Amino acid sequence: MIAAQHVVDQVLAEAARLGGADETTVIVTDRADASLRWAGNSMTTNGESQARSTTVISVLRRGADAHVGSVSSTEVDPAALSALVAASQRAAASAPAATDSAPALPGGDAPPNWDAPVPTTGSDVFADVATGLVRGFRGADKLYGYARHVLSTTFLGSSTGLRRRYTQPTGSVEINAKRNGASAWAGVGTPDFSRVSTDALLDELSLRLGWAQRTVDLPAGRYETLMPPSTVADMLIYLGWSMDGRGAQEGRTALSAPGGTRVGEKLTDLGLTMYSDPTAPGQECQPFVAVSRSSEQVSIFDNGLDVGRVDWLRDGTINALAYPRAAAAEFGAPVAVPADNLLMTGGTASLADMIASTERGLLLTTLWYIRTVDPAVLLLTGLTRDGVYLIEDGEVTAAVNNFRFNESPLDLLRRATEAGVSEPTLPREWGDWATRATMPSLRIPDFHMSSVSQAQ
Repeated sequence: MIAAQHVVDQVLAEAARLGGADETTVIVTDRADASLRWAGNSMTTNGESQARSTTVISVLRRGADAHVGSVSSTEVDPAALSALVAASQRAAASAPAATDSAPALPGGDAPPNWDAPVPTTGSDVFADVATGLVRGFRGADKLYGYARHVLSTTFLGSSTGLRRRYTQPTGSVEINAKRNGASAWAGVGTPDFSRVSTDALLDELSLRLGWAQRTVDLPAGRYETLMPPSTVADMLIYLGWSMDGRGAQEGRTALSAPGGTRVGEKLTDLGLTMYSDPTAPGQECQPFVAVSRSSEQVSIFDNGLDVGRVDWLRDGTINALAYPRAAAAEFGAPVAVPADNLLMTGGTASLADMIASTERGLLLTTLWYIRTVDPAVLLLTGLTRDGVYLIEDGEVTAAVNNFRFNESPLDLLRRATEAGVSEPTLPREWGDWATRATMPSLRIPDFHMSSVSQAQ
């Protein structure tokens, strides 16, 4: 397999030779994966793999219109590149005019590490995690789970001379523990496993399983509820995915308002700020756009564009929506592109202190199977799973049955009465797609458990 940098050069040379496009962008991503699984207190499988994807994007300009063809392949044979370029140029020639057309970005110097070898990963990255799990296997609780580590190195080159490169580390550990019919889940996202404490995860799971030795059945209804960072992340990540400017401007989303958008609207007096930032410590992510197709939040014409910090909410107020360059120009808004992380700050209380100050309520540790009910108000539904606990007089006293819930992340922020300190966290539902999150705990005085669920 030839080096990814050489693929970029070959594709651009072939595109120039064929002459069927005014501009060409190529994105090559080399991905190294390692995984580890365990079940019933025994290691089951582990694996390593490497893969490459190559995307060729051709832009054909006809007057004021731009036509785009984007074709991707996992083929690693260099002989296949010519056919890939030709297919992209044919796709551009037959495509309708793009609605998000923007001028080509200028070139610049290649990054200093452009020619450096691509890093890889392997099962040895899990050494400390596995050692901790083996200690846990000796206990009475049954442990199940999965750890993964991915290194994705993306190379982007364009016919205008643009060159970008970034290696994205992504890792996570998820553990499900069972005892006497009770189940609890804990997880953590990490770039390199150097700060993952398996013992801390197992201690937290043991504590929760201890709470579950007493069970209480509760009916559906509205309950004062403490949401730890993981469940807050699951709700707010969905909000982040929904904050596109065009949809709001056109009256299609929960961020729409008569005659415009809800930017400037106050949601909460708690002083919460929700932002994405590729340079956030511990949550670093790709600092430029590299996409194979356009969406409401990112444009194929913006490939290679720098991504900076965006405060989506600032001091409790809706502050920004996502606008690629074309949409920003159309609606007179600043360009704003989301980074692949999401953070919220503003609270100071520990979760333990929040529990201690609760007379009666629920501790909601994980969410599952979240789906949209009404996009106009961003109403979501989902299930609780592996840990809903009863708080009485400042202590967790029992596990309760599972529920289906109906809530909007916008409404949760409006109704929240207390925020805890922000912590790196792994969302349960979206953990396969969003491992880089830092969130506070939230106190919701009337979280809507709409029905009792039979899920175990």
